Amino acid sequence: MKWLMAGLLVLFILLGGFLLVPAPIDAKAWQPPTPKPITDLLAPNEHLRQAELLAKGQIYGPEDTVVNSEGVVFAGTQDGYIVRVFPDGRVENWLSTGGRPLGMVFDQQGNLIVADAWKGLLSITPKGDITVLTTEAEGTPFRFTDDVDIAADGRIYFTDASSRFHQPDYQLDLLEMRPHGRFMRYSPNTGETEVLLSDLNFANGVAVAPDGDSVLINETWKYRILRYWINGPKAGQSEVFADNLPGFPDNLSVDDKGRFWVALPTLRNAQIDKLHPAPWLKEVVAKLPRSFQPAPQEYGLVIAFDSDGNVITSLHDTSGAHLQEITSVKSHDGHLYFGSLHNDRIGRLPLQAIPRLGEQK
Repeated sequence: MKWLMAGLLVLFILLGGFLLVPAPIDAKAWQPPTPKPITDLLAPNEHLRQAELLAKGQIYGPEDTVVNSEGVVFAGTQDGYIVRVFPDGRVENWLSTGGRPLGMVFDQQGNLIVADAWKGLLSITPKGDITVLTTEAEGTPFRFTDDVDIAADGRIYFTDASSRFHQPDYQLDLLEMRPHGRFMRYSPNTGETEVLLSDLNFANGVAVAPDGDSVLINETWKYRILRYWINGPKAGQSEVFADNLPGFPDNLSVDDKGRFWVALPTLRNAQIDKLHPAPWLKEVVAKLPRSFQPAPQEYGLVIAFDSDGNVITSLHDTSGAHLQEITSVKSHDGHLYFGSLHNDRIGRLPLQAIPRLGEQK
């Protein structure tokens, strides 16, 4: 009996200490929309399993990719390197940014523009010289520079996913559910950084529309895509492009047919949706070790939209055994390239291998 009482006393002390420890977040209540059925063009399939795997086992966390005119694939990895995967299969650690390179795109001069989660917006010459373009806007430093795209006039559109949490703590940003994200524009001519949209719940993927009149931005935690108008009668206004998605949208891109491709690292999590209306419970969960918090499902998912926000097709790997946690999808020379935050490979899939895609206008 003494041992039992002593054990209960220790448990009481530990529990009391846990409850008294301040939470690392200041959670806000949010009521998620009821998930839509994953049917019709969103119905599960195994199209992603047809993808060829590049650099398998030789890289870790190629979050985004971009391909140059010579067919060399560039990707930013978890260890801070930008790697190059050559057409003959050779993999090279090209250079280290000293941070965590995420979204990337080539500008008209052949420089690689990189959204580095820790270092800000970077420009890297073909020779590997790195210039920091911008690290703050309106006096607020970037803490999670995320994705980037460039308009025809050379201006650079990019996101800071969270002004409060750094990249390793993205799940705390999700649990807190306060709008720390911003969508911005950088002008190479003036060096000015403008905030176009603020108060976003994890501002993520960016894609400039082919006509140059608008930009799409993923608002990850709210399962939606926004459209921000940069030209025309709606210039300066934003609207919802696609809502209530079946997963968390990450990076965005647009192909030469005007189709928008969205990478979703995982499906929506029912546990997270149930936690959102209860801030106090989210604060308790945030204090738990990461292994006790809701985990993403191993799944591969990409969705394509037309210019009006209608779903064209979806690509799945329902087990995530071939491609999972897809964070980016880029079109180049008739192929789609898939990046991942934590996987050890880059996927490549011919567009012609996607059923019914060629029938879409």
